[in-house]
Amino acid sequence: MQRVDGAVPYYRFSGWDGLTHGVFTRHGGVSDAPFGTLNTGGLIGDSAGNVRRNHELMYGALGVDRERVVSTWQVHGVEVVYAGAPIKNRRWAAPADALITDQPGLALVMRYADCTPVVAYDPAKGVVGIAHAGWRGTVDGMASRLIKAMVLAFGCRPSDLLAGIGPSIGPDRYQVGEEVVAAVQARFGMTDGLIKRDPADGTPYLNLWEANRRDLLGAGVEQTEIMGICTATRTDEFFSHRAERGKTGRFSVVVQL
Repeated sequence: MQRVDGAVPYYRFSGWDGLTHGVFTRHGGVSDAPFGTLNTGGLIGDSAGNVRRNHELMYGALGVDRERVVSTWQVHGVEVVYAGAPIKNRRWAAPADALITDQPGLALVMRYADCTPVVAYDPAKGVVGIAHAGWRGTVDGMASRLIKAMVLAFGCRPSDLLAGIGPSIGPDRYQVGEEVVAAVQARFGMTDGLIKRDPADGTPYLNLWEANRRDLLGAGVEQTEIMGICTATRTDEFFSHRAERGKTGRFSVVVQL
């Protein structure tokens, strides 16, 4: 993991040569509290002008053409959409939580505020994918579905892929209900290393990082970097829906071949 400082700071995964990408923080934008300052989420109370300017600043930090960007309407599902080009006069490609492309110069962007960013990059084929996985997407196999889509669409070999798991709510802060524990058990066949219980009252906590790592491994991905930054703990740097009780913005992850 590498932090790139500047007017609009961001993080990068290690050794991903050939891929322009950034995991952006909440800093470097123009929005006021509670969206301060680099909020990239629309329809949550921030002004459209602020959100638009924040996107411009973010793309400028990476040298990305803002007219060559594709995103989705995120719905906490597991659909994967192929992006071949921007869609004229439309802000979203489709209701979906993952995008894949083999088109150089086309940027993919998704937004987060506790859910898990999952990125997969194939330097051999020149393919990249990005996903948004909350607890439901995680137990429904969003990460592995992303990999399978890249294999089917482009003939990627999972062993060639580099995967990255970005900042999300961490295993010490993500308290969940027993229905989530049951879903984890059903998906992975165990909860060891995925669910931790408070020794005082038995309250369960979910490890989204490890769950997505195991899902990627099950799909054949052997190289996964976990940034290990908890958004609920690091509200000084990232937005957290849980820690900030819903009154917060969205940070973005941008990837471009």
